[in-house]
Amino acid sequence: MNGVLRGAGVIFLIAALLAPAAVRVTAHSLTPLIGWPTWNQDQVIRYRWMAGEVPPTAMQTAIKAGAIDSNESKYSRAPTFLYDPAGSSTVEYGTSVFCGLNGLACADGGNAPSTFRVAFREHGHRFDWGTLRWCQMLNPVTDGCYDVENIMLDELGHVLGLGHHVNYGNESDYGDSVVQTVSRARPRQYWNEHDFGRCDIATLQTRYDMTSWFAGYSTCLDLAVNLGLTASATTVSSGTQVTFSAALVVADNAGDGRLSGNPVSSRTVHLQRRVKGTTTWTSIGQMPAGTGAGTYVLRITPAATYEWRAVFPEPATEGLRGASSAAVAVTVIKCQTLACLESAPADDPGDRAGRER
Repeated sequence: MNGVLRGAGVIFLIAALLAPAAVRVTAHSLTPLIGWPTWNQDQVIRYRWMAGEVPPTAMQTAIKAGAIDSNESKYSRAPTFLYDPAGSSTVEYGTSVFCGLNGLACADGGNAPSTFRVAFREHGHRFDWGTLRWCQMLNPVTDGCYDVENIMLDELGHVLGLGHHVNYGNESDYGDSVVQTVSRARPRQYWNEHDFGRCDIATLQTRYDMTSWFAGYSTCLDLAVNLGLTASATTVSSGTQVTFSAALVVADNAGDGRLSGNPVSSRTVHLQRRVKGTTTWTSIGQMPAGTGAGTYVLRITPAATYEWRAVFPEPATEGLRGASSAAVAVTVIKCQTLACLESAPADDPGDRAGRER
């Protein structure tokens, strides 16, 4: 379905196509989605200048930089943009662009995953609020101009499917998104922001998935996780080693898009124990990574009967919730024969660290 999304400082022409990103968040909204088709994961989208509407050299450099900014700050398997004189997508500049009356710039991503268009209004264009000045076209640069690189990043966010971020009334969260209804002119804060905001990244991750199971989830997300724990044996004799295996995954939730069910690797997972019938847990150690994605393994030689669990502390640096596994009881049978008594280690209710390795 084709459509045009008006850029900085303008009104949607396709507001009816906007849909909120259906993901749980903590007192914040993700950057919403547009009802445009989705590009392919890891797709390389090649763009060129439109014949007859080629941007000035200074703007070309900034536009290319904005495309690189998108590639480097998407933190997802969203497409990458590459300038190619033979590319099928186009960037244009001039007086006859498709931005309507009020747009500084605009984007059309309705033909995904085939082509897109981005257009920039000409430097010096007269609006009812004043004259458009692109900072890259000024020497020296003065206040009141708009940064081409920032606006290109904004428009490519639209191309990837992002709508305008919905800010708090006081705009205290403005920095959480580059894809804004109204872009800011120099020298207001964020006028030259060159990275996607955390809530832009969150939506791109839900739509296109993570680059790897080791990659960090945007802090604009609030993803529940499931943590399971198994033991290689639940009844053992004294001196027998038990292998505890944990599996950490993003909980199944259709609202989390492609993130649902993802393995979560290279995080901190602890193994804890408690005496059966009590409520106090004691940490035994961190569980190293296992061979499978999202797995963690620790081998212990229990000296007494305990209940065990795995714990994933909620991280402060990404949008994952903490979790604890269900308890797994491992019963240790004391020796009954002379041979067993001679070979088994002495009973140590304190379970010294040297014994449980």
